[in-house]
Amino acid sequence: MSHRPRIAAHPLSPAAYAPYGDVLMASPHGQAGKSANQGTARRFDHLAGIEDLRPGRAALNVSVFRCAPRSSFPLPIALLEKHPGSTQAFVPMTARRYLVVVALGGDRPDLGTLAAFIAHGAQGITYRPGVWHHPMIALDAETDFVCLVWEDGSPGDCAVVEYDEGERVEVEIDP
Repeated sequence: MSHRPRIAAHPLSPAAYAPYGDVLMASPHGQAGKSANQGTARRFDHLAGIEDLRPGRAALNVSVFRCAPRSSFPLPIALLEKHPGSTQAFVPMTARRYLVVVALGGDRPDLGTLAAFIAHGAQGITYRPGVWHHPMIALDAETDFVCLVWEDGSPGDCAVVEYDEGERVEVEIDP
């Protein structure tokens, strides 16, 4: 039995996630949207910005991450990363559910702000520039995510902090 500190994952909501980024979904704040496509759709605009804090140096990279599902919990957090110069957005293509783990902090994550959220397949997320996060964690099945991030190919694109066995916090989820 582990004696590591644990946090519980909670359902993803725009209000709870606001310190870390935005939730990308239709009507995140109850707005009706506006008619589009000759009345066959509803459009929800300006849900998030994709900030580039290195204009003229970085290029927008649109990629796809294919993530194997995680089925063993609690999950020990072995590392967190951040993108100091860019927002990073993830939009699930095939997900039923996935886990989002985030923390605030400067040079290192403040584990006192560590939070975990369970997102459903109709929700994408952004990480604000400088927000610490765990790599994407698919639940239930292999999941593809579209990712948007401004990158220039330098080491400044991504900072990583790894945790020794004794420093790790565990995330638990309800099945």
